Amino acid sequence: MNLHLYIPSLFWSDTTIPEIYQDLYLPSLEKLLAKSKIEKTDTTDFSAWLCNTFKIEKQHDWPVAPVMLQTDKNNHITVSDKDYWLRADPVHLRVEQNHIMLADSNVFELTQDEAVQYTSAINQCLNDELLIVLPFHPSRWYIRLKDRPEIHTHTLSSATCQNINNLLPTGNDSGKWRKMFNEIQMLLHDHPLNLERATRNQIVINSVWFWGGGLLPQSIQPVYSNIWSDEPFSHALANFSLTPYKRLPDNIAQWLQEYRSENWQFIVLDSLLNHDKYNNALAWRENLKKLEKTWFTPLYTALKNNQIKTLKISTTNENAALNFIVTSNSLWKFWATIKPLSFYADNQT
Repeated sequence: MNLHLYIPSLFWSDTTIPEIYQDLYLPSLEKLLAKSKIEKTDTTDFSAWLCNTFKIEKQHDWPVAPVMLQTDKNNHITVSDKDYWLRADPVHLRVEQNHIMLADSNVFELTQDEAVQYTSAINQCLNDELLIVLPFHPSRWYIRLKDRPEIHTHTLSSATCQNINNLLPTGNDSGKWRKMFNEIQMLLHDHPLNLERATRNQIVINSVWFWGGGLLPQSIQPVYSNIWSDEPFSHALANFSLTPYKRLPDNIAQWLQEYRSENWQFIVLDSLLNHDKYNNALAWRENLKKLEKTWFTPLYTALKNNQIKTLKISTTNENAALNFIVTSNSLWKFWATIKPLSFYADNQT
């Protein structure tokens, strides 16, 4: 088969901590990278990279909302290709000196009942029949608009664990949306549900993040024969492109033996991403060692045995986007020096 593997944050984003790679034993991964042709690309954001890979064009923003909506919406919602959809996801903001830092739903849990309570209060506060926050998923909320707002937003993945002072909406209509952003913060500050969550030592929801707006794109042609992932947006992209979707296999070696196809398969391994964003170095290292055992070693063996013809490993972080392309034939490049992972991290940009 031909396999495209997407692993965001394969390299640690903070380049000032080279010691994070110390004593990491990753022989299979290092061999794969050493035998690869390396390409640098421009799209470093997780959501944007997935859109770009699936040939979804950027509108004013990357249209994550209308694509994800196709998976999240209930049967009572009719989606028109003339409606503009925007995400308004629940987040936690924390003031640090003169910065405001954002945390997303990867560090808190919400029930559907809580999401309904929060959004009901927000809608009552906004008091606008044309602007209603819809909690189709506990951590993914939506707004449907008849007209496209003149704003540019930043994806939630690019704002997570960042100072948001310079990441708020810009554009001709940005004043209206920044005002709503502030009003929602004031409303949620003393919301009874947040007081309850605080007593249970749960992270409170004190804002929403507007992002991912757009019209539903034209139907897209499948890029891959199958998609294997546990990540929600890649699942939505599979549905939208009418591509068979499956959860990640438990036993990779067995999957390689059983699954035979000459077509391109796509796998998303996103387990490193949030450890990188939330600066959890130990968890990132341990997860990378697990990937070496469960993924990189079986894949290297499969390449040697010609079970895989071409393996493409793509990775992104806030610094760079890289593709490593290795074929079964290129494993014979005896002159290619095996280098530690830190070598590639130092040469990301």
